[in-house]
Amino acid sequence: EYSEKIHNLKISDHHFRKLFDDYHDTDHHIHRIETGAESTTDEHLNELRSRRVHLKDQLYTYLSN
Repeated sequence: EYSEKIHNLKISDHHFRKLFDDYHDTDHHIHRIETGAESTTDEHLNELRSRRVHLKDQLYTYLSN
């Protein structure tokens, strides 16, 4: 639904690009932990999940405006 808008914002808005990259990196890190490729504490995993939710909310706010 938002793919064209995401593409345009990634090109034109530095702040959006940083949020998008941070979200992608955090999501990838969580995936590595959940699949067993990396280990960490439950506390750290929960912090990462909270960060991902916060970043996703910020991205959605950008996209819905």
